Amino acid sequence: MSTPVTSTSSWRQLLPGQHAELRVFHVDTGLDELVYRENEAVIEAPNWSVDGDWLILNRDGLLYRIAPTGGELERLDTGELTDSNNDHVLSADGRFLYASSEDGHLYEVPLPGGPARRVTHPGDGVPMHYLHGISPDGQTLAFIGSLPARGIEDYNVLIADVATGAIDALTTAAAPHDGSEYDPSGAYVYFNSERASTIPGHSQLFRMGADGTDITQLTFDERVNWFPHISPDGTRLVYLSYPAGTLGHPANLPVELRLSTPELDPAHTRTVVSLFGGQGTINVHSWAPDSTRFAYVAYPVTEEMNR
Repeated sequence: MSTPVTSTSSWRQLLPGQHAELRVFHVDTGLDELVYRENEAVIEAPNWSVDGDWLILNRDGLLYRIAPTGGELERLDTGELTDSNNDHVLSADGRFLYASSEDGHLYEVPLPGGPARRVTHPGDGVPMHYLHGISPDGQTLAFIGSLPARGIEDYNVLIADVATGAIDALTTAAAPHDGSEYDPSGAYVYFNSERASTIPGHSQLFRMGADGTDITQLTFDERVNWFPHISPDGTRLVYLSYPAGTLGHPANLPVELRLSTPELDPAHTRTVVSLFGGQGTINVHSWAPDSTRFAYVAYPVTEEMNR
């Protein structure tokens, strides 16, 4: 879920002395590679293409691609879709990109580019659709939204049929949810939520069946945990962890990327990256097809800014 801010641009801006770094972390070796440095604008939320050749990210409402070995950003042709936020995913067959727009709707874009097709409908009762997952068969999008007409006031996990735009709800709790993402088998949906919290903002990680049944809490710590992402081979999970007491998923905080198993076994959970970031760092699935690397964005500031 993204939050544009008021400034000279409608999109979040870099702080004075700040830049954005697109990076790739190798989980087997610990190598943390700098792919691209952006000094002028915020870049966010990398996806990794199915063929492994490209990282796709957003910058000021537009979508770009860059090779994971580096180079320059190449703008993707998305037709009239020019206000994409940091919620975008790729179909498992690599044919389509799906993105949330600041007009509130979800769009389908053919890859490597072309006119966008709106998936959701103005009359579906969902004010804003924040996209986070797509089923392995490419038929269903998992997103975050509210459905006031059905009594669902808080952000919950909803799904949309790709072909028809029909909407259904997987969760209906009176608590914020986010980061809904299918596992590679399509049997489960992972997400973060405050549904079990007695403290505002204390989001933890959960898993449920793809039909919304058997909701299971997976993390039980004092930190604020967001955006679970399962590796394509189903053996690893990376997530964003904020300091205790954080409200929402803001930008520009000291955060951690933690690596674990799909069951979030505490004995096999470890911090692999500590960075300055948060919003935009790893909002969407960013694993490489070989499940040995994931991409993320850090937002470091100069030493002068830190003094």
